[in-house]
Amino acid sequence: MKKTYKLQNLDCANCISKIEDGIKKLPEVTDVKVNFMGQKLILEAPDDKFNAVFNEAKKIFNKFEPDVTIEA
Repeated sequence: MKKTYKLQNLDCANCISKIEDGIKKLPEVTDVKVNFMGQKLILEAPDDKFNAVFNEAKKIFNKFEPDVTIEA
């Protein structure tokens, strides 16, 4: 499953690589892209694991960018 999310209040361009690298290290992630200019997250993971992967991705965002809101 591949989903795209809008990101609100993303301020740190340097944090993007840290966030993306952290999400890529999650065991079930197939692909991830965080676009600073477009304020988007594109996340790909197996259907049956997607919700768990997404919840872990949100935790990584909160670690580096606590004010970010992720919207479907």
